[in-house]
Amino acid sequence: MDLLEVLHLDELSHGLANLSMFPYFDMAHYIVSVMALREQPGALEVSRVSPLACWFSSMLFCFGGAVLSAVMLAEPVVAPLSNSTSVLLASIIWYLVFYCPMDLVYCCAALLPLRLVLSGMKEVTRTWKVLGGVTQAHGKYKDSLLVMVAIGWAKGAGGGLISNFEQLVRGVWKPETNELLKMSYPTKITLIGAVLFALQQTHYLPLQKHHLMLLYTVFTVVNKSRMMLTGSSASPFAAIESAVYKTLFTGYSPYAALTGEVNEPCMDNGKPNTTTSTAAATNKDSSENGAAGKRTPASPVKTQSDSLKAKDESESAETTSCKKTD
Repeated sequence: MDLLEVLHLDELSHGLANLSMFPYFDMAHYIVSVMALREQPGALEVSRVSPLACWFSSMLFCFGGAVLSAVMLAEPVVAPLSNSTSVLLASIIWYLVFYCPMDLVYCCAALLPLRLVLSGMKEVTRTWKVLGGVTQAHGKYKDSLLVMVAIGWAKGAGGGLISNFEQLVRGVWKPETNELLKMSYPTKITLIGAVLFALQQTHYLPLQKHHLMLLYTVFTVVNKSRMMLTGSSASPFAAIESAVYKTLFTGYSPYAALTGEVNEPCMDNGKPNTTTSTAAATNKDSSENGAAGKRTPASPVKTQSDSLKAKDESESAETTSCKKTD
């Protein structure tokens, strides 16, 4: 990319592409993930009642993306846990965050300057996870852009996508927190990254891989730092999302009648709504009956004779119309 070469960022992009994630960046990812679990409602109580359930939930937070992508690719689910070094490192961090004496590790990691650094390092690992998922899917399904996007998305944001299963481990069932119903910022940014890397992998995006890695990493790190410093959880794509939603997905709701959104009578070819007219006539009759006070009820015999007479008249009218039609 000529612009990056002019700005002398080409070497930086190559250096970033060759950067090793183990152990420092992986350690930052584990720390931030376990801290996010600890800050979930009821997680501390579960850690005291059942340390095993707390540990399993922590492993899902740390390796959820790899587990979900393995399920989607029909690979062994326990394969991500086969790296004993990574599991041991994540387990040590889990113990220190939850059970360290005087809570020193969590209190130190929760300080804003250190948490900024750890969150920035975690965003760097996000780039490698998304790219790894897209590359892995491209090796098996070369012509399937959708599969590459799905695997890259799952590997980069799997911890959030399987959050309902992780909550079940802790005895919590909140289906309304499903990420597909209301996606959080990490899930959205990971999906965008999966689309970009899949387009680059299939040569629809004229950009070299290391350049795209640099641009995506810088954007995620800077935006995450901005959100933490300002205390804002709003997505930078909120305006675009709102415009697309209002343009493509709004309009008359088929459930408006059930939810009471349509209160005005509809006019169809100059004729008033039959339902509204019927309701008005019913109200009028009830009001007249109320104004008249007590009245003598009609005789059942008279009512039956009137109905039979009306039925005979309707049958004769139908017979006459049929004859005219013939």
